[in-house]
Amino acid sequence: MMVTKIEEINNKKVRVFIDNEFAFVLYKGELRLYKVKEGEEICDEAYSEIVEKVLPKRAKLRCMNLLKARAYTEKQLRDKLLQGEYTEKLIDVAIGYVKSYGYIDDRKYAEDYIAYHMENKNRKRMELDLYRKGIDRKLIGEILDGMQEEGEVPDEFSMAKKILEKKNYDPETATNKEKQKISAFLYRKGFDMDIIRNVLSLDISSI
Repeated sequence: MMVTKIEEINNKKVRVFIDNEFAFVLYKGELRLYKVKEGEEICDEAYSEIVEKVLPKRAKLRCMNLLKARAYTEKQLRDKLLQGEYTEKLIDVAIGYVKSYGYIDDRKYAEDYIAYHMENKNRKRMELDLYRKGIDRKLIGEILDGMQEEGEVPDEFSMAKKILEKKNYDPETATNKEKQKISAFLYRKGFDMDIIRNVLSLDISSI
C-alpha cells in the first residue's frame, strides 16, 4: 500500500491518502511513530495497528467525550464523527460501542425531550424537532400516541393563547387581515386548524 498523499489539516493533524484514496486522519506524532511517509509504502503491521486499534479507540473516546456534555441521538453522534473525518466503518464501531452500554438511546432521548417541552411546544413542532435530530418518525409517533392514551398531551390551546397575548392580539379590534395573518402564523407554528379556530373564535377554513 502506497502513501500517495499527506495533506495538512492544522498544526497537529493530517489526512493520509493511500493508493490515491482517503484513508484516515492522524496526528503528526503518529506519522513519525508508524513511519508513514508520502511516496513510501506503509507496512501491513503499521496499517493494521492504525485502523484496528488506534482509530477505533479514538472514535469511541470522541463519542464518550461528546456524551459527557449532553445527550445525543445516534444521527447527531454520527454527524459529529463525520465532521471529524472518521470513516463509515469506524463510525459504526464507535456507535455500536456506546449503544452497547446504553449511552445513546433514541427512544429515551425522544421521551425526555417530549416530557421537557410538553408545556411549551405543540405535537407537530416536537415531531419536526425530533425528526430533524434523527429520530425515526414511526418511533416519534409511537411515543406521542402512547402518552396521549395516558392523558399526557400538550395543552395546545393554552400555548396558542399565550402566543396571542404576547403579540397583544385582540379579537374584538383585529381586522380581517390581522386575523388571517395571526392565523397563518399559528399554522406555521404547527397548531391544528381546530385549535386555531377555537383560540381566535373565527372561521379560518379558507386559509
